[in-house]
Amino acid sequence: MKPYLARWLRIAVPVVAVAAVVVGLVGFGGSGGFQDKRLEVVSGTGAISLVAYDSCQSALDELRGAVLPLVGPYGLGGSGMIAEDSAGGRVPPMPLPPGAVPKAPNGAGAAAPERAAPAESAPGPAQAPDHSSTNTHEAGVDEPDLVKTDGRRLVTITDGKLRVIDVASRKLVATLQVPGGPATQLLLSGDRALVITGPDGLMVPDGRPVPGKRPAVPYNGYQSQLVLVDLSGGAAVIGTLSVEGGYLDARQLGPVARVVVRSAPRLAFVYPDGTRSQEEALQRNREIVRSSPVSDWLPRYRLEQGGRVSSGQLVDCPAVSHPESYTGTSMLTVLTFDLSRELGTGDPVSIVADGDTVYGTGSSLYVADDHNLRRQFGGGPAVPPGGFAPQPAQRTEVYQFDISRPGKPVFVASGGVEGVLLNQYSLSEFGGRLRIATTFNQPGPCCDQPGRSESMITVLARNGDGLAPVGKVAGLGVGERIYAVRFFGPVAYVVTFRQTDPLYTVDLSDPAHPRVAGELKINGYSAYLHAAGDGRLIGVGQDATEAGRRTGTQVSLFDIGNLAAARRVAQFQLTGGTSEVEYDPHAFLYWPEKGLLVVPVMEQWRGERGKPAGGALVLKLGGDAFTELGTIAHPSDPYGGMVRRALVIGDELWTVSAAGAQANAVDGLAQRAWIPFT
Repeated sequence: MKPYLARWLRIAVPVVAVAAVVVGLVGFGGSGGFQDKRLEVVSGTGAISLVAYDSCQSALDELRGAVLPLVGPYGLGGSGMIAEDSAGGRVPPMPLPPGAVPKAPNGAGAAAPERAAPAESAPGPAQAPDHSSTNTHEAGVDEPDLVKTDGRRLVTITDGKLRVIDVASRKLVATLQVPGGPATQLLLSGDRALVITGPDGLMVPDGRPVPGKRPAVPYNGYQSQLVLVDLSGGAAVIGTLSVEGGYLDARQLGPVARVVVRSAPRLAFVYPDGTRSQEEALQRNREIVRSSPVSDWLPRYRLEQGGRVSSGQLVDCPAVSHPESYTGTSMLTVLTFDLSRELGTGDPVSIVADGDTVYGTGSSLYVADDHNLRRQFGGGPAVPPGGFAPQPAQRTEVYQFDISRPGKPVFVASGGVEGVLLNQYSLSEFGGRLRIATTFNQPGPCCDQPGRSESMITVLARNGDGLAPVGKVAGLGVGERIYAVRFFGPVAYVVTFRQTDPLYTVDLSDPAHPRVAGELKINGYSAYLHAAGDGRLIGVGQDATEAGRRTGTQVSLFDIGNLAAARRVAQFQLTGGTSEVEYDPHAFLYWPEKGLLVVPVMEQWRGERGKPAGGALVLKLGGDAFTELGTIAHPSDPYGGMVRRALVIGDELWTVSAAGAQANAVDGLAQRAWIPFT
């Protein structure tokens, strides 16, 4: 994986969650007229109301009013919004990163469906062998990733190309250059794949992208693209939807995928550049906001489907809602797609809101906003030169949506807790209650004076349309922050770290009185936790010295049978190593049938001439011990042959890197096939 992408994904994936807020909050219908001023949603005690704009003029007035206090001489701080130079020209905020391929502009007419010429005959229907799937937070709720399998074929996205491999013959049967880019994730349902691309190009008023214009942040004023691909006869594009805004995240239940994008107003701010003073730039930016039309605030789309092209405004004014308090700096839109049907425009629902993390079960969708994005915009009124921007309170707001029935999610309740989240694993629903693990950082009184931090778990329960705290345990890892958290039934496991790794076991069996049952202190930390059955817990992270200096990849096995006395019973260390699992759990594989544990690693010191060397570390878990079976390596590619994913299909272990896919025997790891991606 490219280093800059690893960092980007670690930041962006949590942000994705935000968008889901839109789903439940909005739940609107058609676009005609302005009769409905409120959106009615069902709660356990009756209807609750969310205010929708009653006209485009009221939407414009409120949006302008919300943004004006945040405007400064550089626009909206670190928002990355398109700036205007002194001559009135638009300045691209960032060049394309290494390896990104500029997209050619779409023509005025509709292109014919793009079909990849199969390398071999496409596989026919066959009985799928037992196989693993994407490592996800909750069973039955799929998450997008760079590789998917149904047991008969392996579908992957690398270097902007979708590839289909027939597992039985171990042959590449189709390669498709995905329009748009860079394509990094996909979802699979039957013979359909939904490929999701990141932002790559401005969209002009008619909805066409402008190639080679890369945003400074992955959502503002730029487009994301969704490509529906038919896999029944190789790989053929059957629909492409370009949406203004950055792709945040997606979730899939059965054939239904919900995709969240986040857009921002298209405001061509100026900045002090030698021809304008800070005060002049500030006044000009405020005037830009005051004179902006409503079209500058709403996202646009372009749809190519069935030989037809349509484009325009994605959502109408009455179809946009907002919470009581919002900044106006972002709009979240949730698109719903049935992958067995045409792509369409995704039946969008939008809300003017910020957010950071999404968590879903089979019946509920939670969206959490810890105001990280609000802090990015300065957190409050514009600050004069030389002043200090006040930081918003460290508080996480949570929105709950009912997704137990077909159609759009329905907002049912909201609430809030102190502190900020680590990621989606910080939330868990159990017994009708929501548990949230957060870290609260109290800054020092001034300058370099140390502050205070502690972590906590808060239990929330539905009370009408509210999520009310019913229990809380605090004081976890004072002076540290959460590095990993996992909930299993009525127990939470929390890892905090600064110099040593306290693994806390928290008993939540009495939601009103949660308590710390035990604490284990060891060197290093776990960044991801995974249940291994029989009262055991796997942790993947970094080993460290007594002083807290990280020394390399560490895989730990904990005996958690006694909550008051958890202990580490096995440990595997790889000096100088790092693993993608530490920031993306999708990279982790545990196949309990064989006790097989696969962790992609990058070793800093074992490569040729000191270059990093990548591979898939394969361990066998038996009893209370790890046995190293070997490391599966791929032929080197520009990124050191770094293995990204591993999947078990039948009696074979498949691994995927940017260089290709490889099949090895599960028993013995003998190589059976190497399929290069050329």
